[in-house]
Amino acid sequence: GRGVAIGLAHPEKGLVAGVLYEDWNGANILVHVAAVPGRMWLNREFLWFCFHYPFEQLGVKRITGIVPSSNLEARRFDESLGFELEATLKDAHPTGDLCVYVMTKEKCRWLALRKDK
Repeated sequence: GRGVAIGLAHPEKGLVAGVLYEDWNGANILVHVAAVPGRMWLNREFLWFCFHYPFEQLGVKRITGIVPSSNLEARRFDESLGFELEATLKDAHPTGDLCVYVMTKEKCRWLALRKDK
């Protein structure tokens, strides 16, 4: 297929988060994140792996995320992780614009985390 996914399961709640990577071309990969409401799933080990996989295992230079401009929660989340707004695609979504976010390996602070911390 075109993609691979990483999931995070909670022992009592089941699957609580998932990250889909697709359209890897050697330099870039697209990422999509879905999770249950709240931040209970957001932990250092999962974040480390979410960035280690594309940057270290696949060797990409950048990760690209595309978010509708109307999805303020997703935009704030991406920005809090360190993604930077690179471009806005005017009228490219039924609710308005699409925001193109990018994270480069050089600016990814999550790679410094270790799984055992």
